[in-house]
Amino acid sequence: FKAAVLIQRWYRRYIARLEMRRRCTWSIFQSIEYAGQQDQVKLHDFFSYLVDHFTPSSHNERDFLSCMFTEKRLLKDPEMEKYCDYESIEVPDYYTGPHVSFPLLPDHATALVEAFKQKKQLHARYVVNILHEARNHLIQLPNINRISTCYSEEITVCGDLHGQLDDLIFIFYKNGLPSPERSYVFNGDFVDRGKGSIEILMILFAFMLVYPKEFHLNRGNHEDHIVNLRYGFTKEVMHKYKVHGKKILKMLQEVFCWLPLATLIDGKVLIIHGGISDKTNLELLEKLERHKIISTMKYTKKPEKEKLVEESRSSSPWFPLKSRSVPSSPLRLSPQKGSRSASIPCSFIPNRKEISKRVRKSVQLELEKCRQQVGVSEFKVQEELPLLPPESELDSCDLEGVNYEEWKQVADILWSDPMPQEGCKANTARGEGCYFGPNVTEQMLQRHNLQFLIRSHECKPEGYEFCHNRKVLTIFSASNYYEVGSNRGAYVKLGRDLIPHIVQYQANRATHTLTMRQRISRVEESALRALREKLFAHSSSLLGAFKSYDLDGTNFITLSDWSAAVESVLHLGLPWRVLRPQLVTHTTNNMLEYKSWLNDLAKEQLSHENIQSSLLEVLYRNRSNLETIFRIIDSDHSGLISFDEFRQIWKLFSSHMNIDISDESICDLARSIDFNKDGNIDINEFLEAFRLVEQSYLEDKDSELKTSETSDSSCSSQGIH
Repeated sequence: FKAAVLIQRWYRRYIARLEMRRRCTWSIFQSIEYAGQQDQVKLHDFFSYLVDHFTPSSHNERDFLSCMFTEKRLLKDPEMEKYCDYESIEVPDYYTGPHVSFPLLPDHATALVEAFKQKKQLHARYVVNILHEARNHLIQLPNINRISTCYSEEITVCGDLHGQLDDLIFIFYKNGLPSPERSYVFNGDFVDRGKGSIEILMILFAFMLVYPKEFHLNRGNHEDHIVNLRYGFTKEVMHKYKVHGKKILKMLQEVFCWLPLATLIDGKVLIIHGGISDKTNLELLEKLERHKIISTMKYTKKPEKEKLVEESRSSSPWFPLKSRSVPSSPLRLSPQKGSRSASIPCSFIPNRKEISKRVRKSVQLELEKCRQQVGVSEFKVQEELPLLPPESELDSCDLEGVNYEEWKQVADILWSDPMPQEGCKANTARGEGCYFGPNVTEQMLQRHNLQFLIRSHECKPEGYEFCHNRKVLTIFSASNYYEVGSNRGAYVKLGRDLIPHIVQYQANRATHTLTMRQRISRVEESALRALREKLFAHSSSLLGAFKSYDLDGTNFITLSDWSAAVESVLHLGLPWRVLRPQLVTHTTNNMLEYKSWLNDLAKEQLSHENIQSSLLEVLYRNRSNLETIFRIIDSDHSGLISFDEFRQIWKLFSSHMNIDISDESICDLARSIDFNKDGNIDINEFLEAFRLVEQSYLEDKDSELKTSETSDSSCSSQGIH
């Protein structure tokens, strides 16, 4: 009996240790993912601010830049006809992929699935054709689809797929293909991150056209052209369809904004991608014009008064180009306990001129950091930026008929997450949407006579999770999302009794051969590798933080000081003391020699190229932002920046930074970056130019430092003699 108790006790401890490792690993992946979303919001905010305060020399310039950064304009019918002209795209005789003809039949959709399983690519003509028909169908749908279990045996609800084609194929294999008896609802985030996003869209749109009453799609936060710039879908389309990629992307932007916002089953189960807030209003969601909300990344026409009040009260600074993680997004109020940071207290109306001065000073300081980072010469601070517009103009700002309240309604249901605490507050981890508590859920259910909510948006270890007294169900269908073995995928089946039946799966067969310990070790290794890259990307900031704890200059700090310093720089909210044994391997009397630790970190990350550590650190920290900036500047999605695009973007920066630079000088700069002299700048040339400028900047700083040291020693010598 004692032996059995000992074995049982050992086994429980063993499982508890594995569970602790799994949770730490999960926290690493999730913190890094959300930090990237914050960076995207900040980058978009920064460019939007520049455009808003740029004084163009002509209307063409303004239109060019506005289109480049915001893509707000809706296509008119004649323009849409030009993009939908699939008949002008010829299919060559040597094409061996699947063929599509309309009206679509079930066999056509099934043939697409089989062709994509065999790694075949659909021709651009058929892609444009399917997108054209999908748009025509989506236009006829309401904002909230109402469906019933009376007409099919069951309804299957699937969560995020994120470009993982294997998961979609596995769902159809395990649950069956769509049919009149087997309805499906796919709850957004079909694209980005994975490599099969365009194939997933083609399959989903094909089945939607074949079974319009049984196959339904909701919009997710990744059905957004600005998000796609960062997370891979834009790059995937341009890589697979080099000739017609631009046309396909423009069509996709139109299709995405016509996707329904929610689905309601039997009037009792609400399916939305993200969640709700205490302001969510289904009646308003039903009436608004969803196609005008092209992006939920930022409401660029938010009233200036409200925006500046939020800026003045925000505790977090702007970091326009540096990939830093901060607790909250810029241009938002710092969250107060028990309240939403998006709201403005009516009693607080600060001095308008004072607000403008504070914001102007903050922006100029950050632009100075930006200038130093890219190596631009000194510039004279601009003396006066426009103050707030007249009070009468503030309330009249809207985005083509969509006011801020409508935009916020959509942003909340696409970006929000549930939390265990009561109340509703800003979602500072993502930078958009809200955190909503059980009381908010209960109020929503009672107000609209609902039984429960189904949402997606968050990766869960088991593929699903109940919360808020089982009134909120999260479904995530992309298995192995972070790493092979990191999580299961899941979908939920609802019959006429509306009782949820969860089905879990692993689409990757390799995971079935691994033990629990092997899976956790594999995922943990991947997470720690990503975390070390993040640490290395902030080596300089970490060194400064360590020195602030090393008051005696011994190059040693305690392990608790190491934990505090790392969190103060990365702001990831991770259990650093628990992770320390995996990240810090050599200590002396529980003290860490931090310079050696940083050197070891650099050795792990150095590439085969002979790039000095500080340069590689800059590239690591900024690569994602730089690639996003490149794709923003590349307004025609050609994969190349033309000299004209480069000239326009430099005129924007130079005018805002008050740098006097001629068009001829800008063209000379473009030609110097164009290393292969083909008349365009590609992504590799863009990154290389950044590396060389940063190297030059660092060399200048070293030179200045040496000169300063020489001069100090000279002064000392004179003092001695």
